[in-house]
Amino acid sequence: MASASIAVLDNPSDADRRAILTPLDAFNKTKAGDENYEPIAIVLRDEAEKIVGGLWAQLYFDWVFIELLFIPENLRGDNLGAKLLSQLEEIAKAKNCVGVWLDTFSFQAPGFYERQGYERFATMDDYPKGMARFFFRKVF
Repeated sequence: MASASIAVLDNPSDADRRAILTPLDAFNKTKAGDENYEPIAIVLRDEAEKIVGGLWAQLYFDWVFIELLFIPENLRGDNLGAKLLSQLEEIAKAKNCVGVWLDTFSFQAPGFYERQGYERFATMDDYPKGMARFFFRKVF
């Protein structure tokens, strides 16, 4: 029987992460097939062409996960968030994805996602304390 010791790393490195991720990815592939990972970025640029916001997502296992979505305060109210989501959804549909999912905090924009047709499927209370983290999805 194999044995292992347990150690807590104070400053874990990217190599430490890869040492866990590489065999996990290999195991997942034996069960679920290739994840078909693909990053997707849709950005907002200012007049100087500097990126000031936008959307960062990841396609894998036939779903798109929105990791980041940010609209600067001075650009809010121009429907840019809805336009970014719509464009991402079109990309996801063209790639035959099942849907899009994301998480957001109660102090961010849960109502915005609901207005865009996203359904809340989970809530984690007290994350951060006194607030909540919501998980949304939109199935095509």
